[in-house]
Amino acid sequence: MTGSAPLYQLKAEFFKTLGHPVRIRVLELLSLREHAVAELLAEIAVEPAHLSQQLAVLRRANLVVARREGSSVRYSLTDPQVAELLAVARGILSGVLAGQAELLAGLRAAGPEAAVATAGPETTAPTT
Repeated sequence: MTGSAPLYQLKAEFFKTLGHPVRIRVLELLSLREHAVAELLAEIAVEPAHLSQQLAVLRRANLVVARREGSSVRYSLTDPQVAELLAVARGILSGVLAGQAELLAGLRAAGPEAAVATAGPETTAPTT
């Protein structure tokens, strides 16, 4: 075995980096265009210190890059494939949610009697 981590482990670490709502929102916004920190704060509505921490995580993962412009700091994606990954994730999630909506609609259409009938004897109320 070599000294480097297996690819699946590196992928897991990569997805862990993406596993925070503020980071995802930052990446979504940066997928549209470069943003100044003040713009990100206005869009995301978190404390400046919290945004700074999340931006640092994204910088360490080499997903975003910062550049100073006058007195402000502007962020952009390091690779346009990050935007593509977010679009693919949105597509997958849309499909999953559509399937769940269909299931929910089917359950609602079946009515409460179907729910009792499929629940089995252990979940029905005892008769006396």
